Amino acid sequence: MSNLQSIKARFGIVGTSHLLDAALETAVRVAPTDLTVLITGESGVGKEVFSKIIHSLSSRKHNEFIAVNCGAIPEGTINSELFGHEKGSFTGAINDRKGYFETVNGGTIFLDEIAEMPLDTQSYLLRILESGEFIRVGASKTQKTDVRVIAATNVDLEERVRKGKFREDLYYRLSTVPIRVPALKDRREDIPVLFRKFVYDFAEKYRMQPIRLDDRAELVLENYRWPGNIRELKNVAEQISVLSEERLITAEDLSRSMPQLFNRNLPVVSEFQGQGHKNGGEFQEREILYKVLFDMKNDLNELKGMFYELVKSNNLRMPEVASMRQLQPSFSGSYPRETVTQLEDHFYPAATDHDRMTPIIIEPGKSAGGFDKTEEEEAPLAMDEIEKEAIKRALKKYNGRRKEAAEELRISERTLYRKIKQYDL
Repeated sequence: MSNLQSIKARFGIVGTSHLLDAALETAVRVAPTDLTVLITGESGVGKEVFSKIIHSLSSRKHNEFIAVNCGAIPEGTINSELFGHEKGSFTGAINDRKGYFETVNGGTIFLDEIAEMPLDTQSYLLRILESGEFIRVGASKTQKTDVRVIAATNVDLEERVRKGKFREDLYYRLSTVPIRVPALKDRREDIPVLFRKFVYDFAEKYRMQPIRLDDRAELVLENYRWPGNIRELKNVAEQISVLSEERLITAEDLSRSMPQLFNRNLPVVSEFQGQGHKNGGEFQEREILYKVLFDMKNDLNELKGMFYELVKSNNLRMPEVASMRQLQPSFSGSYPRETVTQLEDHFYPAATDHDRMTPIIIEPGKSAGGFDKTEEEEAPLAMDEIEKEAIKRALKKYNGRRKEAAEELRISERTLYRKIKQYDL
């Protein structure tokens, strides 16, 4: 573990995610060998950093390292770039030119976006991996090179193989040791720490006081999908640092300046987004509630049944319906009136003449034998109570282990810890 910490410090890697640590451990183990490595992961997760770690911990560390973006080189010139060319081999070839595999002999070459490599170039690369031999464009003489290849991609190479766009033999030759770099959404516990690092870096760069996030703003960042991963998080940190006048950033500030951070994938909210709703982030603290509301429907009906049984057995008087409505969860407050109306319509649909419930009045001393279970009203519990009950159940299920409970509830450990303190659980 101490070795991993030193590597993280050396290469500026921030995070404690077990997925990140597993990827780093694999990189450290394979580094002293000459095995070919295939690094996979979404765009912006830091795949090139892993290639540099492998090179720096290998026996080739004193030789050259070069990173080549295969997707950025035109198809007509990539063979020349990688393997070199002879004078006069094509229009514009006025001199002999060495390719990367020749100039980096004895070192490491990192081929990023390997899936974008043309099929003919793939066959030349396969030959290098198998025998170390290559031929310059326009030449007839075979040359030898000793280069370690580390490849990376953000697409499914197996799918590309099935579609005939990537050589199957090259795929298996490249993936001798696969390393999967986790996406930011899979290591949400690292988001606040990464954000603070970027904020302090930009504060030093621009000579300003670093910004801070309140709890709700931090929760917004933790629950965002981050399709651009660490690269996108870094850009967000820089924009907020430079453009914000206030140094304490609230969720409302983020909503005004960066509404994209509030894009959600929740089933209830997406219905409103289709109607032009743009403030899904106002529900970031209620994500857990949307998850458990429907799962707890049976439990709620049982509780209501028990309540009516208590009323019946004790000859109690039911309160007026108007007063009962006051106990239902309110979506008012800081939410827009349109959103409030949509949520109320969703959770409290207007009753028809057929299903409207008549208040049950049980006078002391009178029988309640006329109670009909079909008269139950679907009155939701208070939202905070639902949230509290869900957290209690998850903690009980996992014997108090917060990490597993947080995964069950689909929230971060930090959020769960704050909720435990809030509800004094």
